[in-house]
Amino acid sequence: MYHAKSAKDKLRLFLTIMWPILVTQVGYNAMTLFDTIMSGRAGTADLAGVAIGSSLWMPAYVALTGVLIAVTPTVSQLVGAGRTDRIAPSVTQAIYLSAVIAAFVYAAGALALDPILSFMKLDADVHDIAKRYLIGLSYGILPLFLSGVIRNYFDAQGYTRITMAIVLFAVPCNIVLNYVLIFGKLGFPAMGGVGAGYATAATYWLIFLISVWLCFRLEAPRLQGLFRRWPAPSLRAFKELLAIGVPIGLSVFFEASIFSVVTLLMGTSFDTVTIASHQAAISFAALLFMMPLSISMALTIMVGYEIGAGRSADARQYSIIGVTAAVGVVAAMAVVVYFNRGFIASWYTEAPEVAAMTQHFLIYALVFQLSDASQASLQGALRGYKDVTVPFVTALIAYWAIGIPAGYALSWTALGPYGYWVGIIAGLTCAAVGFAIRLRHVQRRAGLSSGGA
Repeated sequence: MYHAKSAKDKLRLFLTIMWPILVTQVGYNAMTLFDTIMSGRAGTADLAGVAIGSSLWMPAYVALTGVLIAVTPTVSQLVGAGRTDRIAPSVTQAIYLSAVIAAFVYAAGALALDPILSFMKLDADVHDIAKRYLIGLSYGILPLFLSGVIRNYFDAQGYTRITMAIVLFAVPCNIVLNYVLIFGKLGFPAMGGVGAGYATAATYWLIFLISVWLCFRLEAPRLQGLFRRWPAPSLRAFKELLAIGVPIGLSVFFEASIFSVVTLLMGTSFDTVTIASHQAAISFAALLFMMPLSISMALTIMVGYEIGAGRSADARQYSIIGVTAAVGVVAAMAVVVYFNRGFIASWYTEAPEVAAMTQHFLIYALVFQLSDASQASLQGALRGYKDVTVPFVTALIAYWAIGIPAGYALSWTALGPYGYWVGIIAGLTCAAVGFAIRLRHVQRRAGLSSGGA
């Protein structure tokens, strides 16, 4: 990573940092997708069990890995400031913290898994598969969080191609492990959907071990002393990381959970066709969101780097580039999707009534994506400044005090189920406006503190 002076060079560097992040994000999502698809081949109960298990795990995973995103602005600002001697100690403390988080997850799972599954009143087979799938997956929780810290460490220094290469190697390994353990190949017993949990856990260990190996092989980690010196755990360092990471994790959780809540609310008022159509549109929207999410993560890196170096004007320019790119790319994709929404709906269903409603939901999804791209990119820039508390409060109000209530109220009007989507759009738009106002304030403050640089 280097200081790009012209706008053209900044755009080139930004894209260089961003596109491997996009590939990495798609790779991680592909592993969950293949778990579901391949488990479905083993049987309906296996598919349902893995789907339930994944639905329980993903919100917790998203929130807790969000906490570890604190490593990214911390390291990128240190790189920008030229304080590379402080990088390894900071990352080591994050590694300790990730182990503590993993221990917390194990304890929470041991206490809460059975009660939660029992509360859901699942069929006995589905209950059993969901439980054993999550038990298998749990063997990979520790390496998942540890490798998450290392990934953020690499990315924050601009080495996004390293994490991309690791994931591109891991995805086919995950597919092979799924095939072996789900269907019982190479002498292993056929475990059905449960095998997908163990395969994913093994893949997480593989990602972690490769990441550690690269820390010893690559020049920058060797020179910085990562994994070579082990300072004692520091409560002060934990507090500093959590002060940044907890608001980020909660913001991500609140955004991700609104879709789960909307789905549950729709399930109490609308028929199966409506719910299936809604879920298909949400699934496709999540796929489109990989682009603005990757731009957001790249913005955190680049803004943090420039702020660490005291170049507030350059950080502001990266913010403009990133937000414009996120909205522009999503707008272009929206045009393509609008004219191909019938074809897209056919990916998810062959039922005419579901396909027709899915197409209608996709129109709302396109408007929703514009708001989502705006708020995600603005929030990514704010994280680069380590400004996370006010955005967290803004997100909480926008998503839960505006979006959900507005959607519920509108669902009783002529809009029906589409009212929930209008509510989500309203919430995301309010969040984007709040983040934009906050970013302008933070940028002005940063400019004054650096003498208007």
